[in-house]
Amino acid sequence: MILAFQYPGLAWLFLSIPALLIIYVFYSRKRFGTLRFSSLLMFEGISKTSGMWRKHILYSIRILAISAIFIALMRPQERNALQEVNAEGIDIMMVIDISGSMRAMDFKPNRLEAVKKVAQEFVSQRKNDRIGLNVFARESFMQCPLTTDLNRLNEFIAGLEIVNEKFDGTAIGMAVAGAINRLRDSDAKSKVIVLLSDGRNNAGELDPITTSDLAKEFGIRIYTIGAGTRGTAAMPVQTVIGVRKVQVQVDIDEETLTKIADITGGHYFRATDEKSLAAIYQEISEMETTEYSVREYVQHAELFYYPLLVALFLLMIEFVLERLVFRRFP
Repeated sequence: MILAFQYPGLAWLFLSIPALLIIYVFYSRKRFGTLRFSSLLMFEGISKTSGMWRKHILYSIRILAISAIFIALMRPQERNALQEVNAEGIDIMMVIDISGSMRAMDFKPNRLEAVKKVAQEFVSQRKNDRIGLNVFARESFMQCPLTTDLNRLNEFIAGLEIVNEKFDGTAIGMAVAGAINRLRDSDAKSKVIVLLSDGRNNAGELDPITTSDLAKEFGIRIYTIGAGTRGTAAMPVQTVIGVRKVQVQVDIDEETLTKIADITGGHYFRATDEKSLAAIYQEISEMETTEYSVREYVQHAELFYYPLLVALFLLMIEFVLERLVFRRFP
């Protein structure tokens, strides 16, 4: 709601108020008369105040009434702006690796927790898109279908955990196929998969390159992210004496991830820490922009009768005070 005036230029009328006050003061002074007495003893103990304060009150009320009339002439209005937004959204499937290697501590506190935090920030920025979530290890698991309920989706992301050892592995081809299955019938102007992995495809019946060709056929673009430092990374390992950190070789199949992106018209990124991972998701978000068309409607509600009623009320008070309460006798 916005309070505005249809004729704000009439505010110059208020410049007449000081002039009216000056005229009133000058006229009031000329109205005073004088009487001469030989002695003032008869007036001892009588208050020296005059009755002019009554007249000042009456004139003040009149000035307020005039001010209210000026406000009414300016036509105050309540304006409500309504926007009709037409957004051509994007359908996005986020595909996240939850295999055992995501426990690596080259990201703080580990790869999966860092990915979850950044992914939630990415989701929160995509207000007009449908986003889904698919996770994978040895098998692919659909966590959340395409949805516009982004708060609910972020709850699914927050609940992700490393897969049990019996399901450990990296089935990139199967994960991509699962995401394609959710996007292939979409009528969105743009269909995107954001695939994050920290290993090599070593499980599943489908080859990643084959599924990438399939994604291209359906007009789906794939952005791939390799998560992990170069060289070695600390990995927590359970031993008989407790959890120990062991340095393991970081083994990301960058060649395959690059091919997946190139085939589908996407791009491959390498994230070596939390900061670079956040920058990558931000870059992808900027690459995939949503088109908007906005039409605005403004509703007006007239409010001029409020100051008019105030002015009428004040003039009635002045009349009553002048004729009854402050009545003058010749």
